[in-house]
Amino acid sequence: MVPVSMPSALTFELLGKCSVTKARAATLHLPHGPVPLPIFMPVATQASLKGLTPDQLEDAGCRLCLNNTYHLGLKPGQATLDAIGGAHKFQSWPHNILTDSGGFQMVSLLKLAKVTEEGVKFLSPHDGTPMLLTPEHSISLQNSIGSDIIMQLDDVIATTSPDLARMREAMERSVRWLDRCIKAHKYPERQNLFCIIQGGLDLDLRKECTIEMVARDTPGIAIGGLSGGEAKDAYCTVVDTCTELLPEKKPRYVMGVGYPEDLVVSVALGADMFDCVWPTRTARFGNAITARGVLNIRNAGYSTEFTPIEEGCQCVCCRSQEDGGLGITRAYIYHVASKETAGAHLLTIHNVHYQLNLMKRVREAIIEDRYPAFLKEFFSKLYDDKSKYPGWAVNALKGVGVDLLSD
Repeated sequence: MVPVSMPSALTFELLGKCSVTKARAATLHLPHGPVPLPIFMPVATQASLKGLTPDQLEDAGCRLCLNNTYHLGLKPGQATLDAIGGAHKFQSWPHNILTDSGGFQMVSLLKLAKVTEEGVKFLSPHDGTPMLLTPEHSISLQNSIGSDIIMQLDDVIATTSPDLARMREAMERSVRWLDRCIKAHKYPERQNLFCIIQGGLDLDLRKECTIEMVARDTPGIAIGGLSGGEAKDAYCTVVDTCTELLPEKKPRYVMGVGYPEDLVVSVALGADMFDCVWPTRTARFGNAITARGVLNIRNAGYSTEFTPIEEGCQCVCCRSQEDGGLGITRAYIYHVASKETAGAHLLTIHNVHYQLNLMKRVREAIIEDRYPAFLKEFFSKLYDDKSKYPGWAVNALKGVGVDLLSD
């Protein structure tokens, strides 16, 4: 039985559509302000983006970041969140927050977890104590966190699993758990519950799940269970199949996606929202994201390069002091990246800015209806030869009308 539609605490304002691909540009109006779509959402797992202060994240242009329900439920714990009045106050963040449900930890902490119809039984990675995460408890925690977008608890298994029966079980359980989440949600007038489409790489399961999830009429819809090691061609096919069945006037969130080429292709396939820890995590290994690929600034070759991380970048690190920036050079990053936390801090600022700015440029290209040309320019900068273009990207974009290999 499909439950009655819940109130929505968001407005989805569609501003433009690509005349060739399925790309869309929109503004998502949320309780803590408007959010431009398409968007990349930085991940602040423990209510903190590693290496950045809230002010620095705000200065980078971020208006929606992620917190992790499972981790915040363990520490600081629900009582502390209730006492202070939610995560916005706790982490001094005036903009929007999205919380995942804790379900992904079923995959990432699988050795510590057991799934039953009741919920997921975990052993805490902190002290080994047992913890049961049910759909109701996940929603209760997210109600206490006060996030603007909350996610249903779903049954997540690796896309690479060969067990189709388990895949179907997980998909059908995710639908049942959504109904329990809807029933448990206390504040639908100020927190938006998103459903999560499951089904692995099986397109029939994905279609079946999409129809069931859309019928629940949640304020937004996520495509989950991807970015788990599956082939990129299969990933693109799933995203393309799901977006084809989704309503036009709701945001579409593909979970766990963050490589720049994945972002621009997924937008062409009709997705709006993305998140990933990669930009911040890779910064801690000395890597800078640029339009021409990822640079490992720890390499000795950068020790005498007195140029910005990326020429023309407007992040506070790369901008000259005359333009109000820090004027940081590659040589300085090389100098501090190995032994000083400042190196990771500076690269995190740059990488987060790169991702947010990339999506800003994507949005502008869609609104001006030049997204196919944007895609060609993007890949020509990233790869110096068309023969090096990844086949999955070429195939996926050809499926939505863009031939990357043509002149």
